[in-house]
Amino acid sequence: MDPQLGRLLGGGKEAEVFEYNGRVAKLYRRHAPKRSPFREASILTFVESLGLPAPAAYGVLEIEGRWAVIMDRIDGPLLAETMRHDPAAIAAMAALQMRVHAQPAPPLANLKAKLAANIARATVLDEALRANLLERLAALPDGDRLCHGDFHPGNIVGPVGRETILDWLDASRGDPAADVCRSYVLIKPQSAGLAATYVDAYAAAASVSQEAILNWLPFVAAARLAEGVTSEADGLMQMAGG
Repeated sequence: MDPQLGRLLGGGKEAEVFEYNGRVAKLYRRHAPKRSPFREASILTFVESLGLPAPAAYGVLEIEGRWAVIMDRIDGPLLAETMRHDPAAIAAMAALQMRVHAQPAPPLANLKAKLAANIARATVLDEALRANLLERLAALPDGDRLCHGDFHPGNIVGPVGRETILDWLDASRGDPAADVCRSYVLIKPQSAGLAATYVDAYAAAASVSQEAILNWLPFVAAARLAEGVTSEADGLMQMAGG
């Protein structure tokens, strides 16, 4: 093992984060494709060039057969914790997501294309529903804004007003409303009330309608079914129209 690799700080389905020589190593699990850490490092470099609050990436290396992104260590409270006692946190989260959406993202993958690919491989959907979803998705706007793709309170670190956004692997180019809808889908299993409140807060701050955001719901929910989140499958199927 690399002697610079320190203690485990946290982890999820795709990767674990370790201390690494004053920074952190986001060490992808063995099943993760090699392209994932390189894509994340590239996206972080692009995001850094926009001046957005995200960890800076310093390189990709292999450690004991696993690929890692070396990036800034970001300490502080998760926004998910701050929300429990600070009512300003929801508005701050909406303002932060609007900062992301203010940026064009020409180098990144098309969000609609990613949704369509996931819907196509969501085997729990029957053929008729899948075809219907894909046809309706094609009629929605493409958009050209930066979309985080995994924007929820557990991926935002730091006190209100000085937050940093983590986990940019799923960033893409698309319609901001679709990205907010993805936030809704991610938050809802933990708190349906918070998910709805967040959509309301973003809609009011950005002067968009809740309808424009939730128009994306069947497609975002159906696409998430391809991620293997079995505990959410029933709710996702209901949102997808199945």
